[in-house]
Amino acid sequence: MSTKRWLAVLVAAALFLTSSAVTLFSSIFSTSLDELFSLPDQAFEENVIERGNGRGKIAVIHLNGVITSGGDAPSLLQAGGYNHENFLGQLDAAAEDGDVHGIIIRVNTPGGGVVESHEIHDKIVDIRETYRKNVYISMGSMAASGGYYIAAPADKIYANPQTLTGSIGVIMESINFSELANELGIHSEVIKSGPYKDIMSSTREMTDDEREILQELIDDSYEQFVDVIEAGRELTRNEVYELADGRIYNGNQALESGLIDGTGHLQDVIDVLKEDIGRGDLDVIEYKANMGFPSLFSFAADRVFKNDAALYDIKELMRQNHGPQLLYLYTN
Repeated sequence: MSTKRWLAVLVAAALFLTSSAVTLFSSIFSTSLDELFSLPDQAFEENVIERGNGRGKIAVIHLNGVITSGGDAPSLLQAGGYNHENFLGQLDAAAEDGDVHGIIIRVNTPGGGVVESHEIHDKIVDIRETYRKNVYISMGSMAASGGYYIAAPADKIYANPQTLTGSIGVIMESINFSELANELGIHSEVIKSGPYKDIMSSTREMTDDEREILQELIDDSYEQFVDVIEAGRELTRNEVYELADGRIYNGNQALESGLIDGTGHLQDVIDVLKEDIGRGDLDVIEYKANMGFPSLFSFAADRVFKNDAALYDIKELMRQNHGPQLLYLYTN
């Protein structure tokens, strides 16, 4: 790393510490030390965004970022991104709250892990079947691949006319740098228990047998994706196959093809759900993260690292699992 780069790192670190200190001290004036450093019973709290008649609520739950579990526990540098356990907890809270008569999931994601997407899908199905609550989807700027997978079982799906959705399919990828390694005189030594233990290795070419094994995995997950859409939408299997070639659609195209039920903004979806529930002008609430000390620390970290694109990219890479995964993910 060059001298200028090291200086940039040091300056960023100094700004980060200063920002953290200012945020901490300002919080102390409005919060007791016990409240500041304690971990809340829940990682989120209710925030009222519309006052209604007080006879019930509509819960708006936000899904932002790549759908991935990201490990068992977040680090201090994990702030406003997607938190899988937290999101599932919000769905549970809305389902179990007797005052919540309907749920809107505001989706803004390129998709993510196959397992995590399926967990959300099953949670939505359970809310509809067990708790008999309407679940509507409001798509933001992007609700692609896994973002559509989780939307498919909802009662109704809405998108902005320019929302990017679709990308129905599965992908698994890795980088092969074997030729570069050979040029640099780098050789990989692998001791393995079976011929396929290092499948998708980055240091050698993939064999035909390995490609066939992985393609079977992809095909199985793809058929599951098709199952989900066929069950959730009024489309035949052949119609789904025609749409599910990996391409993306904007909101207008998705409406024309039957992938969504209408176009509109979040407020439009709120108004439609209120009318469909038929209980008058219900309160509208959303779940927001509790701001204890770890959250304040991570918020300050985000503010500092975002000022330097390279440092922020490094931070984002540290969040990710680098092993090959089956993904319902739109990549470009």
